[in-house]
Amino acid sequence: MDTSSPAAFVNGELLRMFVGRKVRVVVQVIQSDAGSLIGKSTDDRQIVIKGSPPTRPFTKYVEIIGIADSNQSIHADIWSNFGDNFDAQNYNQLCQLANGEYKHLFI
Repeated sequence: MDTSSPAAFVNGELLRMFVGRKVRVVVQVIQSDAGSLIGKSTDDRQIVIKGSPPTRPFTKYVEIIGIADSNQSIHADIWSNFGDNFDAQNYNQLCQLANGEYKHLFI
């Protein structure tokens, strides 16, 4: 596993702390077109995902790994379908733990 450039687990609120850095986020797809995707983060914030999405259709939930452009947008490198059933609340808690008192346990 390459640990030289880890992606921080973020939700909509935490995204602002990682502008210019590599992040990973799971969003519920609201709208998508050829050059972007609009999604709802696990803490109910709207995030714009920029880049060239894959040609395959998206499932309801998608994980994005990329560089945070702003507190509301990410330039995506990797797009992964996460299916239509996903526990957003658990992922949101994971983001809080990974950036809180248990930060030392995450790469």
